[in-house]
Amino acid sequence: MKRALTDEEFDRFFKHHSGWVVLSTIDESGFPHSIPIGYFYHDGSVYCGTRDNTKKIRNIENNAKVSLLIESGSTMQDIKGAMIQGNAKVHRSEEDVLRCSRLAASARGVAEKDWPTKANPGAAYIEVTAIKRVSWDYGS
Repeated sequence: MKRALTDEEFDRFFKHHSGWVVLSTIDESGFPHSIPIGYFYHDGSVYCGTRDNTKKIRNIENNAKVSLLIESGSTMQDIKGAMIQGNAKVHRSEEDVLRCSRLAASARGVAEKDWPTKANPGAAYIEVTAIKRVSWDYGS
């Protein structure tokens, strides 16, 4: 039977789900632009690392409303998913990129002594703050 995830289950699912998240932005023609992208979850926000000046970055600069989707399972008996709808902010300053890179390393379990010490040129991070959270779990 389908049910929504509790807030705790939702946070755990987003924080510990391995793989990719599907980021959907709105392009200049008003169409969704959905792509898989690596992410990490930190203090209730989702961060995605990317190259600056990509289509997704340009889309966010024109319309900050985005959605993020993750799912697991392969049948109706075990499928589980979580979606965040929210506002995105682009971080591209050297200081912000380094901060986000260090948060990403920490989230991956990298020892602090091995964290980045400078920002990668041309890198950017997208931070998504949730406005609405939607989930489903058919395995319960």
